[in-house]
Amino acid sequence: MEEFHKVRRLPPYVFEEVNRLKASARAGGADIIDLGMGNPDLPTPKFIVDKLCEVIQDSRTHRYSASKGIAGLRRAQAGYYKRRFGVTLDPATQVVATLGSKEGFANMAQAITAPGDVVLCPNPTYPIHAFGFIMSGGTIRAIPAKPDADFMTAIDRAVRHSIPKPIAIILNYPSNPTAYMADLDFYREVVAFAKKHEIIVLSDLAYAEIYFDDVVPPSILEIEGAMDVAVEFTSMSKTFSMPGWRMGFAVGNERLIAALARVKSYLDYGAFTPIQVAATAALNGGDEAIEEVRTTYRRRRDVLVESFGRAGWQVPPPSSTMFAWVPIPPAYRHLGSLEFSKLLIEQAEVAVAPGVGFGEHGDDHVRIALVENEHRIRQAARNIRRFLASNGSAGENVVSLRAHS
Repeated sequence: MEEFHKVRRLPPYVFEEVNRLKASARAGGADIIDLGMGNPDLPTPKFIVDKLCEVIQDSRTHRYSASKGIAGLRRAQAGYYKRRFGVTLDPATQVVATLGSKEGFANMAQAITAPGDVVLCPNPTYPIHAFGFIMSGGTIRAIPAKPDADFMTAIDRAVRHSIPKPIAIILNYPSNPTAYMADLDFYREVVAFAKKHEIIVLSDLAYAEIYFDDVVPPSILEIEGAMDVAVEFTSMSKTFSMPGWRMGFAVGNERLIAALARVKSYLDYGAFTPIQVAATAALNGGDEAIEEVRTTYRRRRDVLVESFGRAGWQVPPPSSTMFAWVPIPPAYRHLGSLEFSKLLIEQAEVAVAPGVGFGEHGDDHVRIALVENEHRIRQAARNIRRFLASNGSAGENVVSLRAHS
């Protein structure tokens, strides 16, 4: 039977191949150290859980909630933007609560995309950035992921040579998977370009609070005039270790926020009210919890870089996010990231995310997530050391045989 049209437009989910191999190895008794999926292992801070438990006792909160988020939650998000970025938002018209940033992106795509619309999307990038628009009937034109002069040259070329003209540019800084960061000068150029060419800017700022050095990630909405063209998406998943709670936000341009809110009103009733109230408490009083999360990831990053480096695999230290974007060792690069990731599970009992899952320009990298404690990261490094040593000078032949099997 022929695949449905929208399903047919989606490629095989690369990560699923790794997940199947990982599950099979575990079923066989292997102790797989999973550094693949960006699924935070840290517990949600106790004060947030306590607020959820308190509110859930009130049966009135068990009814349908508000699709765009309860008023107190939207006010709390506006308050966070004012404290963190100096950006003033109207909670009534410029803030929508989403079921995580992923849902927000997908439904924004539904709201603004007509069949055949062109969207400029970084490659490599988080899959929903591209596939939210592909599922909505749009067409993706790839642009560089790094926020530099080449990026600006690429979007200028895309606007001049794409038919029809692109409707939107997607940004993601700090970036998943590359951990690239953007500064205000870069955002200023993008906003000026978008206003000149009447293009929407969709900024994914999910990792705004996960940074390790002196440079603090900014918001595009800090730029004068950005509110005319931009919407920004954030998430509480990593910031507060709340991935399963599915709580995020879209903020910015009123027209775009209204379009998203209208689509959502037909599709969902919002998150469970006690979750929204607990999220409100987190935003209003969670600065200490954010710092603890940041400190934990910084410590894990340092252990990863040091221990993997001693094992013989150099890891460029990320300045932000909970990921390292790591070149495949030269002797294994010809395999590509998917086959190399499978090899690591089979021979090192370590799972990573193949870079090709984030776009074809990521195929010479893998993404390593900081989702295991320091002890497990060091254990993974020992496994990697044995893996590299066991292949040794014969490594080329071993992996070549695999590539042609």
